[in-house]
Amino acid sequence: MAKLISNVSPHFSGKRTTQNIMLDVIIALIPAAIASVVIFGLRALLVIGVCVATCMAAEFLFEKLCKRENTVFDLSAIVTGMLLAFNLPVSIPIWQAVIGSLAAIIVVKQLFGGIGQNFANPAITARIIMLVAFAGSMSNWTSPIKWGKSVYETDVITGATPLAAAAKGQTDSMPSYLTLFLGNHAGCLGETCAAAIILGGIYLLVRGVISWHTPVAFIATVALMSFVCGKDVLYQLLSGGLLLGAFFMATDYATTPSTKWGKIIFGVGCGLITILIRFWGNLPEGVSYSILLMNLLTPYISKLTRQKPLTGGVKV
Repeated sequence: MAKLISNVSPHFSGKRTTQNIMLDVIIALIPAAIASVVIFGLRALLVIGVCVATCMAAEFLFEKLCKRENTVFDLSAIVTGMLLAFNLPVSIPIWQAVIGSLAAIIVVKQLFGGIGQNFANPAITARIIMLVAFAGSMSNWTSPIKWGKSVYETDVITGATPLAAAAKGQTDSMPSYLTLFLGNHAGCLGETCAAAIILGGIYLLVRGVISWHTPVAFIATVALMSFVCGKDVLYQLLSGGLLLGAFFMATDYATTPSTKWGKIIFGVGCGLITILIRFWGNLPEGVSYSILLMNLLTPYISKLTRQKPLTGGVKV
């Protein structure tokens, strides 16, 4: 009789690896990275570089210290660093960006076992940690630079984000739809330019890195509830971190449901929590909190939407 070999799932192999999946995500994030530099100047590149370098160094050194298999070359640390940087204002002190990066990799990712075993999205969780620890600098928004005689010379003008202006009823300072689409307004590095984020999201969909279920459910829920509540639908969709969160963070493999219906439920939940915080909370934005809260519910959503075996109810 042949020997039966049993092992843990998944029981299939393919050409896709963690490294080439993460490479696709990095490629998809490049348009937003370029847009951030064009909008906010060369300091945006510095913040992104510091976050990426810190995340890679933290992962390499922590795994060496714990004598684990080194995973720094799977590129996931680079993705975490870029996403964290995209959720920070360009004026963030560099030392705070370093602390946020260390929290993302060591506290959220490595202490729970490394890639695939973290309970929540590292970049999202690190951003929330920074919002609590560095509330002042995390809300110090800088308006787009004016490129003058030298690209190193910037006129730093503090301004409110579009959602903050809308929440305070400052209609005169609310940007146009075109401005929101192109990203020429105050905000986090990677969330302002909707055009760049959508381009990256389309790339991920075409490449099959993500499915449409969560982004569509997330965005559609925000659109529907904004309409029901009498808000400007297009303004709500193009403002804040909705698009960045829907395409790049609510689709994280490790922290979101793997079933189709689970992905839809996850997206709807993210959309509802985002709307609750935006319209009735004390904060103008709720995307980060909504994704983190739904990350905590992921195991239960996956269990409820798991497909039952065909013979599950058959007695023999």
